[in-house]
Amino acid sequence: MFVFDAELWIWDARRTDTWTFVTLPEDVSDQIRDIATPGAGFGAVKVRVGVGMSNWSTSVFPDKQSGCYVLPIKAAVRKKNDVEPGDVVEVTVELV
Repeated sequence: MFVFDAELWIWDARRTDTWTFVTLPEDVSDQIRDIATPGAGFGAVKVRVGVGMSNWSTSVFPDKQSGCYVLPIKAAVRKKNDVEPGDVVEVTVELV
């Protein structure tokens, strides 16, 4: 399991949809890349995630620009935990 702090940001290509993500740290991304077997589609890796009072299953996706994985943060999670883009959150990620 990986635990880290990350800032919420909005994906520029879909600004009007407010797709919100966090970028996994480089060292965490490297470790995931070393041990995970990416699934079909975009090199996604299935994970179990925790942010604040929320836990859910999703995938992390490789980001060519940063060279790290990115994690989508659903609107329901942001609302439940009263966070928005620009806020820093503690994230737990576990490979499944």
